[in-house]
Amino acid sequence: MRRQLTYKGRRNACPTVVASRWYPSSKTCSSCKTVKAKLPLHVRVFSCDACGLVIDRDENAARNLADLASAGTTGTGVAGDRGTPRVPKPRGADQKTRASRASRKADPVRAGGAKPPHRRKEPRDLQRDTTAQLGLW
Repeated sequence: MRRQLTYKGRRNACPTVVASRWYPSSKTCSSCKTVKAKLPLHVRVFSCDACGLVIDRDENAARNLADLASAGTTGTGVAGDRGTPRVPKPRGADQKTRASRASRKADPVRAGGAKPPHRRKEPRDLQRDTTAQLGLW
């Protein structure tokens, strides 16, 4: 989705602004910018303890993201990273979770370089092989 939006934005000369994955858009008050410590997902109405604003949670997040986009981006290219140094995210979440899809022309290799399991020949298969070698089959 992000790749397609970036492509369309470049084609139509529109900038694409990407919010940081950990930007607290739902937890931040769109009026006074106070950030709540916790806001469980089942709470669908945002109520600010500082200024008393009561608003739908999704509407609040949309207003915060609109403000973030209008503020512009930083040198990292990700909005919400204002002046913070780039550090690895916890649990390696800033990396791909799986490898890219191998091309069809590449040699089929099992994960971790594992070899296919050895197939044990049954006694009847050994008998067929022996009779085939002797030309009796």
